[in-house]
Amino acid sequence: MTVIEIVQGDITRQDTDAIVTAANESLLGGGGVDGAIHRAAGRRLAAAGAEIGPCDPGDAMATPAFDLDPPVRHVIHTVGPVWEGGDFGEAEVLGSCYRRCLEVADELGVRSLAFPAIATGVYGFPAEEAARIAVATIVGTSSAVERVRLVAFDREGRDALEEALASVGEGSAVTS
Repeated sequence: MTVIEIVQGDITRQDTDAIVTAANESLLGGGGVDGAIHRAAGRRLAAAGAEIGPCDPGDAMATPAFDLDPPVRHVIHTVGPVWEGGDFGEAEVLGSCYRRCLEVADELGVRSLAFPAIATGVYGFPAEEAARIAVATIVGTSSAVERVRLVAFDREGRDALEEALASVGEGSAVTS
């Protein structure tokens, strides 16, 4: 069983084998979480993204972590949906992001994985709904990943994740 942890903090400083970035389709870097990860990993991350991209919404691809501090060895890039009101398959695409990241993590032999709140920044996905989808998808996906850390940027995001986790009665909520 995958243990789910919830923390508030900086995703680039997580003690996990891999971290997920909420990327744009080009995988060349952007703003928000993606920009922070690209700055921490160094210029080679964008070059590696260019070699494997583009990435479709709902899919995931991996690169080395480059200059990120160990134990982080991989960056898994996933492209979330742009929120357009919820009637255009956004929930399904977001669920696919989490499933595909877990599948890629399994292919890489990752045992611990940190996720940001995918698509809740400039893509506009409502935080509470995104948290429910993230937790439900992780709980419902068979994976060899032993520990998933959901990293919230702020208190609001952390509260949404804790509420979503409590509603499914799985894992453990850890705050820092």
